[in-house]
Amino acid sequence: MDQYVVVYVTCPSKVEADELAGKIVAERLAACANVIEGVNSVFHWQGKIDSAEESLIILKTRKKLLKELTSFVQLHHSYNVPEIIAIPIVGGSDDYLNWINSETLEI
Repeated sequence: MDQYVVVYVTCPSKVEADELAGKIVAERLAACANVIEGVNSVFHWQGKIDSAEESLIILKTRKKLLKELTSFVQLHHSYNVPEIIAIPIVGGSDDYLNWINSETLEI
């Protein structure tokens, strides 16, 4: 089970999130991407507390693709420091996890 991860990436707009999610799935760096619009983020930035309405991409992929996925997001994202956070999948449907495996890039 520790071979799969969920990755969160926030974007400044739904348009950017949709485009980035499509590119990631097309490159087979993730099997699936969900885009959630209207996420309110509160964060420290440049010495003060800031907030922004963002869109969140939730990606399902294999842990061994994380380095390549991270590089891809950094290259194609508009933020200087994009959020890229991976959380291990500790369980799930064998059919779904096998599907993630079959739909992602073999390295």
